[in-house]
Amino acid sequence: MTIPSFAIGIAGGTGAGKTTVAREITDNVEEAATLIPLDNYYKDLSHMDFEERANVNYDHPSAFEWDLLQEHLDALLSGQPVEMPQYDFSEHLRKEERVTVEPTDVIVLEGILALYDEDVNDMLDLHIYVETDADVRILRRIERDVVERGRDLEGVMDQYLSTVKPMHEQFIEPTKKDADIIIPEGANAVAVNLLEEKVQAESSEMAEWAVRGDEERYEREFTDSDTDDAVEEAVDANAAENSE
Repeated sequence: MTIPSFAIGIAGGTGAGKTTVAREITDNVEEAATLIPLDNYYKDLSHMDFEERANVNYDHPSAFEWDLLQEHLDALLSGQPVEMPQYDFSEHLRKEERVTVEPTDVIVLEGILALYDEDVNDMLDLHIYVETDADVRILRRIERDVVERGRDLEGVMDQYLSTVKPMHEQFIEPTKKDADIIIPEGANAVAVNLLEEKVQAESSEMAEWAVRGDEERYEREFTDSDTDDAVEEAVDANAAENSE
């Protein structure tokens, strides 16, 4: 069990480079960091047919299961593993299988609305907003949805104009006010390097904390053992004295 953890939230518009930033700042700490994609917490819409699911506004805050996300973050930050849901973007559907996520030194929550929920924000130690030009973001969105998620170009463009753009302006961009750091132009090298150093420092501090905790537990057990031996010796001495 690893506690306490250092929690980071990385928000920004679609295609801003959030995932790239998250991966780059955690690459050097490897297993000491856990990435939590906000997209995995889209609500379970298995009760709807495909056409209904395709028409849901997935860029609106109501599309996410915030209670489950809060529960999982709280568990991870308390040193408990969670069963994280998985999501099928081509079917707009939560998958049946889940992935076991163990608590680590650094927890990174990444997604368009990672800084939206007040309760989630309270759990985060560092709030980051990635800001990238809208033209770049839409091109990245098209490439991702068409190439990686198997969607048709016309549908992606319609979705961008009808929901993605207006939701960005109404809900996502305003979360910049809650950011401790705003990274311009996606994976800005200087900003990423500084954050990478911060993450490594936090990971090292957590490791030292864990070592200190182990040493303290050992010392306490050793002291308790010494005390137990002393008590036994006193009892034996008292018994011998009474028998004489």
